[in-house]
Amino acid sequence: MAKEKKLVEAITSMEEDFAQWYTDVVKKAELIDYSSVRGCTIFRPAGYAIWENIQKKLDEKFKETGVENVYMPMFIPESLLQKEADHVEGFAPEVAWVTQGGLDPLQEKLAVRPTSETLFCEHYSHVVQSYRDLPKVYNQWCSVVRWEKTTRPFLRTMEFLWQEGHTAHATAEEAQARTEQMLNVYADFCENVLAIPMIKGRKTDKEKFAGAEATYTIEALMHDGKALQSGTSHNFGDGFAKAFGIQYTDKNNKLQYAHQTSWGMTTRIIGAMIMVHGDNSGLVLPPRIAPTQIMIIPIMQKKEGVLEKAEELRAMLAKQFSVKVDDSDKNPGWKYSEQEMRGIPVRVEVGPKDIEAGKCVVVRRDTREKIEVPFAELETRMPEILDQMHNDMLERARKHRDAHTYVATNYGEFKDIAENKPGFIKAMWCGDEACENKIKDDLAVTSRCMPFEQEEVATTCVCCGKPAKKLVYWGKAY
Repeated sequence: MAKEKKLVEAITSMEEDFAQWYTDVVKKAELIDYSSVRGCTIFRPAGYAIWENIQKKLDEKFKETGVENVYMPMFIPESLLQKEADHVEGFAPEVAWVTQGGLDPLQEKLAVRPTSETLFCEHYSHVVQSYRDLPKVYNQWCSVVRWEKTTRPFLRTMEFLWQEGHTAHATAEEAQARTEQMLNVYADFCENVLAIPMIKGRKTDKEKFAGAEATYTIEALMHDGKALQSGTSHNFGDGFAKAFGIQYTDKNNKLQYAHQTSWGMTTRIIGAMIMVHGDNSGLVLPPRIAPTQIMIIPIMQKKEGVLEKAEELRAMLAKQFSVKVDDSDKNPGWKYSEQEMRGIPVRVEVGPKDIEAGKCVVVRRDTREKIEVPFAELETRMPEILDQMHNDMLERARKHRDAHTYVATNYGEFKDIAENKPGFIKAMWCGDEACENKIKDDLAVTSRCMPFEQEEVATTCVCCGKPAKKLVYWGKAY
């Protein structure tokens, strides 16, 4: 028991220091390690396995919508990056440059890709000539580099993993439809796989992607009341096409500019999953994304028949799930703590008495509920248990978000909530960027999105009192 207690004590309580709790969890659960390069982390097997599952499931969803995967170079010539003025200005402070190759200085410095719009645009300008060449619906899985000043594992690192989709279409309507389609793919994935409810909406012009006509986002609320932008989808209109000469002849043999989109989700979604579902014992992984969904723990495993029964159960459940047997020589209490620390959704306890009674004990990680299940029913009951766990985790996250979403009708209420009640703030906005800037400067609160589902909680702007145009979700964010 002393060892078990020590393992849990290795995690700072989230009520005491949420930031330290987060760091403790990602380290103690062996998701990452720090590298010798500032702001860069090493994905350990447990952490990378989560990303592999995200990549696999998200890639399947992409391909169902007609997406094809490609791969672009890591380096971007400076002249290419500068072709779209707003785009390069938006990324300039974060770009890492290569100025020397081997022993020789480069004639033109190369950017280590912070994003790949310019590379895709150059490619499309070569391969798109006719309306018959459209649409192009491409995606790549890769890493990008942004020279961040402050970093935190998964949430903000100088190099991070992501996918970036880039599409080209014949019409503005097709581009808008794809922009919204991919945002919905992200939101559905987060809800149906990661058990994280999202707010969907459009970013204000101040917060939109550099060079985009419009940016759409999904926003999640973390346990500590901070928001996290979890995925974005951008409509580029024909701005990039004009900058890069992406033209095609239409059915009437007239030359037209293509309309483009871009959309991405990064490894920061792992950070969101940790902060939405985790507790003071460690990770709580949603069953549909967990690399190991079931851990079978043999009790008194040296007794005759115990390990054999554990292996029999593993083989049976492995037809549907990712299952392991912990047959190490650690005591059961330590194994329980380790399973909880790593967030494995359920454990199955089986010992001599259970074998005699023809049953096992299934313990859910999220609630620690113990469920006795006859061996003969385990194969059919386990899918029900894991689905119920997913649904319960989603509902708890939704209730937490809703309980920490507040309404402000004037600046006094807004200020009080921002300073004393962590969470989303719903408030009306006049559309003036000056009000956005004032709120950010005064309260360190930013606009998260203008939700698709608009309400009128007041008739005037929460900041200046002028007639309101949009309901906005505001919040402090990672």
